[in-house]
Amino acid sequence: MFNIIVNLSSGNNKGRNALRTVETILIGKQIPYEIHSTLYKGHATEIAKELSRKPDTKLIVLGGDGTYNEVLSGIENFENVTLGLIPCGTGNDFVKAAGIPLDVKKAMEIILKGNVTYTDFIQIGDRRALNCAGAGMDVDVLERYAEMKYFHGKVKYYLSLIDVLLHLKFHKMKVTFDGKTHDKSVFMIAVANGTCIGGGMKISPESVVDDGKLNLIIVNEIKRSKVFGLLVKFLKGGKHIYESCTESFLVDEVKIEMLDQGKTQLDGEVHALKVLDCKIVTKTLKTYR
Repeated sequence: MFNIIVNLSSGNNKGRNALRTVETILIGKQIPYEIHSTLYKGHATEIAKELSRKPDTKLIVLGGDGTYNEVLSGIENFENVTLGLIPCGTGNDFVKAAGIPLDVKKAMEIILKGNVTYTDFIQIGDRRALNCAGAGMDVDVLERYAEMKYFHGKVKYYLSLIDVLLHLKFHKMKVTFDGKTHDKSVFMIAVANGTCIGGGMKISPESVVDDGKLNLIIVNEIKRSKVFGLLVKFLKGGKHIYESCTESFLVDEVKIEMLDQGKTQLDGEVHALKVLDCKIVTKTLKTYR
């Protein structure tokens, strides 16, 4: 028995098409299932919370990184739950690191094979993130993306990115890890479990989703004349991490304190949180991979 949590409007209605494919597969194999459609922001959290109270709950989540985040945030009893992911969002960033195919049929094959393994996630106070938490330029882009009335998908994201870079601002913050606090002015900062943000841009190409570590990536303030050159390296498979302005660390926990008006993000969703107190959680979340 599978419980399907689906965001039907995910990825410009990709969720609806994905659900039809998943249902066809399950019906063909005579596997029982129940559908739980999300009706509003935060609904997936409520659904997951209720379902996770029941032993041997097998979840199939159809959506993007935002829907995955809501489900993860709602799980009350991790021992009861095994999580399967079907990507049908706009960015689909986490699945790239987790080795889950973008093709719905192939993603279902992984779930139906029944291979269960643990996947790390990030605990941020009373919140959670599966892919990435951070601040800086990427959050400014997400805010601009939300404001933009035209275009959609990757085109809209890249237009938002260009606009932010043309009006670039660096962000002041304190970053604490390994027992030391650092005052920073950053282009962007990421606490990564996955590898990508923004629909495939490799912010942390060396991240592994089950290594029990967080990758802290700090891109410090640079001369504005060098920003576009850095961006090109960023887009070329994460080569920005080799630049002198970039620092990379493996950590168990890290605390980011915003000192300006900048906002933060968890799995691509903008928050007004001024402090990201991040800790790795391992050997807890069971997933089909």
